[in-house]
Amino acid sequence: MVGWLRSAGLLLLLGLAVATPAMADSPGSEFKRVADASFTSPDRTVRVEQYAKDMGDEGLLFQFWTFDRARKHGALLNQGEGTDAAGYQAGFRFSPDSRWLVRMQKIGAGYHTLYLYKRTGDRFVPATQKPLGEAAWDYFYTQPAAEGVRRDPDDPYTLDHMQIGLIKGFDENYAWLGMKWPDSRYLVLGMSFDIQGEHPPFPWVEDWRCVYDLKTGTFSVPASFAEHNAKARKIPGKDQP
Repeated sequence: MVGWLRSAGLLLLLGLAVATPAMADSPGSEFKRVADASFTSPDRTVRVEQYAKDMGDEGLLFQFWTFDRARKHGALLNQGEGTDAAGYQAGFRFSPDSRWLVRMQKIGAGYHTLYLYKRTGDRFVPATQKPLGEAAWDYFYTQPAAEGVRRDPDDPYTLDHMQIGLIKGFDENYAWLGMKWPDSRYLVLGMSFDIQGEHPPFPWVEDWRCVYDLKTGTFSVPASFAEHNAKARKIPGKDQP
């Protein structure tokens, strides 16, 4: 297990010992709202707010809550994640139709993942069984780009500095990529990792891209991504700094 995971585990263990469970519809009193860290859905009916608890020398723990317009109903997004709190602040993007919510989450130094939520009434619930970022890496390992890449089946973050992010353009259905996709149907994801300290070295990727279909819950690589992804796959000796 990589070092940052051990550190994160210690942080969450300490948090478990002292954290007060969240109330049913609002953060606990020890969590304070983070200024300028809120996001509102395009239809203006749901708002994401971030709350932080100061753990002293151990840093901060974050909770992410959604509220309806009248603030009568609140729901914790990161329910069931360790102590129901994350070690880092997050970024959020709503789909243009306000039915989907993507959470862009740092999970360690140089490590980022994604969570996907779907709307049910005035709440958002997890749309995938595991974080969308982990599911995307599972898909990556089925692709030719992953040939020769080491993987530990017991550790979803086997590789150094594994990062997955949401490519800009979700708000406008990726018009800048020249796509003419249905409204709020697809997510374009960019994936990267490095091979620092690996002996022997193996191929790595920098902004390898795939698409997630929100309707079918499946990943794919459009033919139009082929040229970009060919350049994103780096070969030791040829592309190594």
